[in-house]
This record gives sequence, C-alpha cells and structure tokens, in this order.
Amino acid sequence: MWPWMRFDRAGQSELFECEKSAIVRRASIPARDLRILGPVFSHSSNILARDKAMVVNLEFIKAIVTAEEVLILDPLRQEVLPFVDQLRQQLVPKSASKTQEGGPSDAVDNEMHVPAGRRWLPVPEAAEGLQCELPFEFQVLEIALEIVCTDLDNNVAKLERDAYPILDELARNVSTKNLEHVRSLKSNLTRLLARVQKVRDEIEHLLDDNEDMAQLYLSRKWIQSQQSEALLGAGASNSISPAVPPLRRISSNRSGSVVTSNYTADNDVEDLEMLLEAYFMQLDGTRNKILSVREYIDDTEDYVNIQLDNQRNELIQLQLILTIASFAIAMETLIAGCFGMNIPCPLYDINGIFGIFVGSSGAGCFLLFLLVLGYARWKKLLGS
Repeated sequence: MWPWMRFDRAGQSELFECEKSAIVRRASIPARDLRILGPVFSHSSNILARDKAMVVNLEFIKAIVTAEEVLILDPLRQEVLPFVDQLRQQLVPKSASKTQEGGPSDAVDNEMHVPAGRRWLPVPEAAEGLQCELPFEFQVLEIALEIVCTDLDNNVAKLERDAYPILDELARNVSTKNLEHVRSLKSNLTRLLARVQKVRDEIEHLLDDNEDMAQLYLSRKWIQSQQSEALLGAGASNSISPAVPPLRRISSNRSGSVVTSNYTADNDVEDLEMLLEAYFMQLDGTRNKILSVREYIDDTEDYVNIQLDNQRNELIQLQLILTIASFAIAMETLIAGCFGMNIPCPLYDINGIFGIFVGSSGAGCFLLFLLVLGYARWKKLLGS
C-alpha cells in the first residue's frame, strides 16, 4: 500500500492509501510507469506524457497528473510538504472565490459552451482564462518545477557558503584535515551537479520535441474527447441533423467576444514552451554556479600543487647542498685517512706540521665545496 494525496481542479484534497493496480486503473497509465516513481529511481528526473495522464518524477516530487486531478506519492515527506502547501495555496483560493461570487448569472457567465448539434458542451474551468491562465496540468507542473528549482538553488547556495571558506583555508594551510574537507566538498558538488543536470536534460529533451510537448496538453485532449463523444451522441440521437464542422473557437459569454482556443490548436505549444524555457534558464544558471564552484576548486588545487612543487624543489635543493657538503667532508676524510696509515713519511719529522696540515686540508675542502656549489648555481640547479 502506497500513501497518496489527491488534489482536484477545485482544490479539494484527499489522503488515502491504495495498491499500484488501483492507481494504474484510475490514471490509465502503464504499470511500468509506477516503477519510475519507486525508490529505485529516487533521484531520477522524468516527465512522461500518456494518453490521459502525465507522470512527473522530479527529484523528490513524484506525481501523476490528469486533466482533472493530481495524485501525489508519499505526500507527508518533509521535502514534499512545500509542494503540497503550494498546491493548496494555488488551487483553493480559486474555488473559494468562485463560490463566493457564484450566483445564477455568474454561473452562466463563468461557464463557456460550444454548440454540438442540438446539445451544449461544457468546457472545464481551466478554459475560462484561455489567454491568461495555464491549464490545470501545467499549473501543477509549474509548481513542481518551482519547488524543485528552489530546492536545488538552496543547496547550491549552501554549497557556495561552505566551499569558499574551506578552499581559502586550504590555500593558506595544506593539512590532512583541510584536504578531507575538500574531498567531501567535491563529492557533494558532483552529486548536486548530477541532480541539476538530470532535471535540465529532461526539460531540454521536451523543448527539443514539439510532439512530446503537445502530448502534455491533457486538458486539450480531454476536451477533444468530450467533443467527439458529444458529436457521436448527437449524431446517434438525431440522424437527420446537419453535420457540425470541427469546432475551432470557444465563445465567452463574459467578454462577448470570440477567442481562439488554446486547447483545440493541436500544434500550439507556446504556453508550455515558455514555461519550460523559464525553468530551463533558471536551472542553467544554477548549473553555472556549480561549475563556478568547481572551477574555483580546480584553481585552488592548482595553487596548492604549485605550493607543494615549490616545497619539493626547496627540499631537492637542500638535499643537493647537503650532498655537496658531504662530498667535501669525504675528501677531507680521505686525506686524513691516507696520512693516518702506519707508513713512514718525511712530514712526520717536522715540528708543528699537524696544525698547518689540518688547516690546509680543511680550507681546501671548503674551497672545493664552494666550487661545486658555484657550478651547481651556474647550471641553475640551485636557486639564487
């Protein structure tokens, strides 16, 4: 049993539990679509169009949207609660305002009809503001995108607040603790970039295919289905009535004018395209922020590597100087060892020769040290 919350067009909500099969029958979707909403695809992003529903899997928001209602999976999760609250704020005031203003004249004024033979076909409330209001399914999609984009923006802002002080501290002091912080920071950045990229790619995929966007107009397809049923019913009840041409316009009793229906224009996806482009640009900006942080990390790592290379070079120079000094001392030791042998030598008979000999050999070895050191500097093996 999965927990679900249902919101209809009027803003009425209901919390219930049911099996997968019941949801499949209710939303008329394939059973495999429910696997996308399962825990295996918890961090994937998909917006799938079906005949009578739209399957939305954006980060933590998992919902099934039809032309008349939205079913939200696991609505009591902490991350999903803002989405539920936003739906209440968006949908409830509209139904409440219609109830307060409702009267006999308003009810007729708020409901637009299309003649179909000798019958009148009611159009849902979402068609009331054709030019200024999105269909119900796109209102839900917009709220879902807004919540997801806001959550990603907040995570990126937190990442930026944590990243720059850690990287500056690493640039000042290269230590195991600071390196561990940077490693954790890079892991979080990689995961966050992947999340943003998935949502961005899904929106980009929809923007690249007008047919997929047209399939997301559930209210349009619902109205076309109702029109077809009404025409078939009118033809069956009165076979001698003249054929009604395809309906292309919806008359508004309120304005007294005739407006072109966005629901009947099959190739008109401008509203959805503008909606998706707005959030695509927002996600692109979020992605650029993450890339800026990653670039700053790369720059800091390059700076740290330069520091480490400089320290390594200083150690090599110190090792070279010590090697030259060891060579000079070894030469003096060689001379002392030669004269320490028990072999007769005329110098042994000269009084006071010991001090002169030791001083001369020490000075010669020191001069040898300076000569080798100068040669190393001349070859630029040592810094100046």
